[in-house]
Amino acid sequence: AVIENALCQPPGAMSAAVAKESPEQDGSRRSGWGLLLTAGLGGTLVALYAVAAPFVTPALRKVCLPFVPATAAQIQNVMKMLENRSGPLVDIGSGDGRIVIAAAKKGFEAVGYELNPWLVWYSRYRAWRDGVNQNTKFYISDLWKVSFSHYRNIVVFGVPQMMPQLEKKLEEELECNARIIACRFPFPCWVPDHTTGEGIDTVWAYDLKHYRRYERKNLEITPETKS
Repeated sequence: AVIENALCQPPGAMSAAVAKESPEQDGSRRSGWGLLLTAGLGGTLVALYAVAAPFVTPALRKVCLPFVPATAAQIQNVMKMLENRSGPLVDIGSGDGRIVIAAAKKGFEAVGYELNPWLVWYSRYRAWRDGVNQNTKFYISDLWKVSFSHYRNIVVFGVPQMMPQLEKKLEEELECNARIIACRFPFPCWVPDHTTGEGIDTVWAYDLKHYRRYERKNLEITPETKS
């Protein structure tokens, strides 16, 4: 009798019975979509943070060294200062690897040190794309924790706040045959041996042997203090 009553119910009654269950099903669906949206948003934020953090954190350091790509004129001026030079080259704060790659194309064994891992990986890709990956190396490292003693050619894209400390570091580590090329900002105490370019494209070259010779000369002519 129960079965017959159920079979004998009109279509509208069956629809009403189904409708009574739909709010719970809709709630489940909404809950599922909400979880998916939350997870998706959270994943997106994490990914954005992972990408953006290496670019933002330099501004929070004591010495801020932001990434500013080298211009074509700057690269050309640096290469001019490297004419007739040989030996290994290092770019301190190599960014996206433009200077290192350009130097490798001129025959240098070139190395770049950069704190931003995304820029280092991109530099390696660019070096591979340009066919100079055999002559280039890029390291994720803090420049203050690296010794540059075995490099003869040093390129620096610095900021005024770091130049005095870096000048002292390089003076202590480098050999007399080293040439230091500063871009955008000169060193505070050294007198450049060569200068080229204008404005932000200005490049200063310092031959350490001249500074050391000047330093020795000053020591020789300093009169001894009589007791």
